Amino acid sequence: MSRGRPPSTAALSPARDSRSLAQRPTKSTLVHDRFGSGEAIILLHGVGSRRGVWSPVSDLLAAHHDVVAVDFPGFGDSPSDARADGSIEAYATCIEELIAELGIQHPHVVGNSMGGAVALELGRRGVARSVVAFAPIGFWRRPGLIWTRTAVRTMRAVSRPLRPLLPALARSRTARGLLFGTFYGRPRQLDRTRGLADVEGLVSAAGVDSALDGFGRWRLGTPGRLTEIPVTIAWGSRDVLLTYSTQARRARWLVPWARHVSLDGCGHLPFPDDPAACLAAVLETTHATGPNHSTVGTRATGVPR
Repeated sequence: MSRGRPPSTAALSPARDSRSLAQRPTKSTLVHDRFGSGEAIILLHGVGSRRGVWSPVSDLLAAHHDVVAVDFPGFGDSPSDARADGSIEAYATCIEELIAELGIQHPHVVGNSMGGAVALELGRRGVARSVVAFAPIGFWRRPGLIWTRTAVRTMRAVSRPLRPLLPALARSRTARGLLFGTFYGRPRQLDRTRGLADVEGLVSAAGVDSALDGFGRWRLGTPGRLTEIPVTIAWGSRDVLLTYSTQARRARWLVPWARHVSLDGCGHLPFPDDPAACLAAVLETTHATGPNHSTVGTRATGVPR
């Protein structure tokens, strides 16, 4: 392998076409951006997040793909939807309907955290051409589920009264480490504006509590069509929200046919930590031609473990 970096990523320069950041009118209430050209790729964020979380890699992906970045119901700019009851199955159905409305057939689907589980669910249903799941939920045992719910709810509760102070606090590298360390592997290097936007997304999202309640109801179960397509599960080695040391190992055991990638030094939201490694994890999957497309168990550099 070429150390996990796609040939065209050397300059890491964004590429957009005339559809750049165009929100397409559809019957669906899901707000989404669409830009780039090539085979379609759907980007799905995690709980308390928004479509903007993909910005470190979405522009780069647009050089290779028709990118659709979506806000789930009750997150980002998308309004709540009574049909989205917090279950992974319901979120997957909402995304499946949007894909159909956009006239897309068998897109690549990439998700993070909750979005990673939705991506796996869409792959199981036969909707996805390939799946990349960054730290997907559902590979925990009971203590891991309790920790994740507690950590996210605590972060929301603490951040609300601190909202007026956060811009000043985030100017300090030390404070950024404390504020953003739960989600990022290199929080002190994090752009202040990005970190603040992520906190605001977490605090303001109406769908967080129902999504957290639904976490305990989803397991991958029968793989369905997943074994017929390229699947990559990528995990930041510094992920302390969905802990790398336990949940990434469990994912390897439960999904042995997938390519498993360790993102060295990255956290739960790995995209600003190492955009090139995240991009490589996606493109090595979308450029694959069939299942079992790589050695199971690789680092982000592509070196077999």
